[in-house]
Amino acid sequence: MANVAKKVSWSGRDRDDDEDGRAGETTPLLNGTGPGAAGSARQLTPSSFLRIGQLSNVDLNEDIHELETELPRQRPNEIPHNEKLLSLKYESLDYDNSENQLFLEEERRINHAAFRTVEIKRWVICAMIGILTGLVACFIDIVVENLAGLKYRVVKDNIDKFTAKGGLSFSLLLWATLNASVVMVGSVIVAFIEPVAAGSGIPQIKCYLNGVKIPHVVRLKTLVIKVCGVILSVVGGLAVGKEGPMIHSGSVIAAGISQGRSTSLKRDFKIFEYFRRDTEKRDFVSAGAAAGVSAAFGAPVGGVLFSLEEGASFWNQFLTWRIFFASMISTFTLNSVLSVYHGNAWDLSSPGLINFGRFDSEKMGYTIQEIPIFIFMGVVGGILGALFNALNYWLTMFRIRYIHRPCLQVVEAMLVAAVTATVGFVMIYCSRDCQPIQGSSVAYPLQLFCADGEYNSMATAFFNTPEKSVVNLFHDPPGSYNPMTLGMFTLMYFFLACWTYGLTVSAGVFIPSLLIGAAWGRLFGISLSYLTKGSIWADPGKYALMGAAAQLGGIVRMTLSLTVIMMEATGNVTYGFPIMLVLMTAKIVGDYFVEGLYDMHIQLQSVPFLHWEAPVTSHSLTAREVMSTPVTCLRRIERVGTVVDILSDTSSNHNGFPVVESNPDTTQVAGLRGLILRSQLIVLLKHKVFVERANLSLVQRRLKLKDFRDAYPRFPPIQSIHVSQDERECMIDLSEFMNPSPYTVPQEASLPRVFKLFRALGLRHLVVVDNRNEVVGMVTRKDLARYRLGKEGLEELSLAQT
Repeated sequence: MANVAKKVSWSGRDRDDDEDGRAGETTPLLNGTGPGAAGSARQLTPSSFLRIGQLSNVDLNEDIHELETELPRQRPNEIPHNEKLLSLKYESLDYDNSENQLFLEEERRINHAAFRTVEIKRWVICAMIGILTGLVACFIDIVVENLAGLKYRVVKDNIDKFTAKGGLSFSLLLWATLNASVVMVGSVIVAFIEPVAAGSGIPQIKCYLNGVKIPHVVRLKTLVIKVCGVILSVVGGLAVGKEGPMIHSGSVIAAGISQGRSTSLKRDFKIFEYFRRDTEKRDFVSAGAAAGVSAAFGAPVGGVLFSLEEGASFWNQFLTWRIFFASMISTFTLNSVLSVYHGNAWDLSSPGLINFGRFDSEKMGYTIQEIPIFIFMGVVGGILGALFNALNYWLTMFRIRYIHRPCLQVVEAMLVAAVTATVGFVMIYCSRDCQPIQGSSVAYPLQLFCADGEYNSMATAFFNTPEKSVVNLFHDPPGSYNPMTLGMFTLMYFFLACWTYGLTVSAGVFIPSLLIGAAWGRLFGISLSYLTKGSIWADPGKYALMGAAAQLGGIVRMTLSLTVIMMEATGNVTYGFPIMLVLMTAKIVGDYFVEGLYDMHIQLQSVPFLHWEAPVTSHSLTAREVMSTPVTCLRRIERVGTVVDILSDTSSNHNGFPVVESNPDTTQVAGLRGLILRSQLIVLLKHKVFVERANLSLVQRRLKLKDFRDAYPRFPPIQSIHVSQDERECMIDLSEFMNPSPYTVPQEASLPRVFKLFRALGLRHLVVVDNRNEVVGMVTRKDLARYRLGKEGLEELSLAQT
């Protein structure tokens, strides 16, 4: 394991410090799982605080020291990457409320009318999330339509001019240069300003809703870069869609509105202060993700199911209703604004960014004998999806190792943009598939070498935004495409989309997947009509829809939400059953080979992601074997100097501390009394809540929950808090601020039981006690996530500061 090294992460910068550049304060390691945990067991510990238990964790200390001697300080050309690692730099969110005295007193003071007010505020926030997400989607759509239209008109005029008098290489150069320069701007802002805005953002939001704190993921700056980045990526002609990033954008909007302030703008609007905690914030983020799906596809029910299936770990009836409300408002806002923009204010015909158009059941119905054909298409989609994911996996590994500098990432994005334009141009140039221009809905018909009154059919697929190309493949009449055209397009676009996903640009994979599937699905439908001598049921548009569903299902492996999204986007319930069959088959076949694309990228970033259930063969493990030790405990009345020393100890950097009752004169430990968090201790020290001697009553200014909420979510680092030598001798009473009823498990509890408790309640710390209620260890997210089912059975991942 000597090749453990820092690697490029979603935050994009290979560095140890957190978002504000302070060494590991906002994202410190969890209790007892740091690489220094091994070393801290052997170091001299101050007698004033208690360490309990023996080390049961993976001993990384030697490896870390080895690294320090092996790796030079400058950036290496190659960054070693080991997928069998779990990163220690990701923190957990506190989904469980700390029910200390302050919290209970505030809750008791709130009467029924105040609770009603809080509930009304929740609905207001959900409405605002829906409206703003819809408006952002409108902005993206209108800007992309105008900029892409301008680009395609310029290139089309140029091609028409040079087709007549020769010298088409100038047209190719113009197209490639336009693409590369637009993508360069989009890539520069992502690579240099906010790397976490790269990609679709869906894996990051999945992690956030799972309870993992990804630095910068729901910042205002991330939203601005995401929106600008996705506009530039789509206009730059990359094989990407603008639908995936809408989910991330909706989540950022939700996180910002629900807190009633912006840390990026350093503005506090003093509203919604009650919701300044992880529990509430995460519920609103799941509403934002659903509103994003709804705005992208015009699928409010699909949005709710997406949040349920892919994201939120915690669910209840009221939350479902509020999320559905936000989704509905989002799609209605988008619909209203786009209808006004298109000049028909009363015709609400644009429910989503992509509209598949209506599929008429009478013309395109299906019969029972087509069901096996659909299932076969699901198998093909699963195999192609697995191939796409496997290729993208090796490509991502290559990028992590070699393309980790921002300038290299920008160069790669420009190269892909230029290659995409070149491939498109060469394919259009070589194609002799000419179709009559009359009655066709082609936005930018390229004539090239076709006769007058005809256009090049390959150009409808390449010389267009991906969304329009998908709709064309669904609805163009039979005979609009030559089979050779579709075959070549599928092959080329498959590899271009695979190469594009993972670039340092903001872009989604939904639309490219649908486009690849629609192309081979239409080809499949044409082949069937040849075989069946032109039977009326073999409509190529219907098979294009099934192919699109199969390909997308094979890549992202969503079932429930994707079925409903496709049904809502087509506006036809009739296809619900075949779409479901196709998606289920694609998922089963794809899962046999590799994981889904999003899960694969989460794993590549070494994120401690907790799945729905513990690994099936893990019943033999107990809490004693998985817990982290030693645990740093605090006494109920503790010396300030001791607290400062513990918080400043970079070797451990724990986040939760069990509070025990013990006699200062003896080293004997008494039972567990509660749990206090690092963030709470920092607020106590900042406000100097301590007295000179333990027997003095507390006379200092009383803290309120508002003091803790004002510091949330970026608590100051311990280094910024000055404690004088005299103050170090003072005593601090933790009784009022600790959670007196933390969740505990006995050390004999099995891993699946511990996992279920931890996952279902959204815990951050789970204290392990013996039969005398004495602390013996602590279970955190990393302790559970490091056990997973591999090809050879249950395997344990190593922990490293990657």
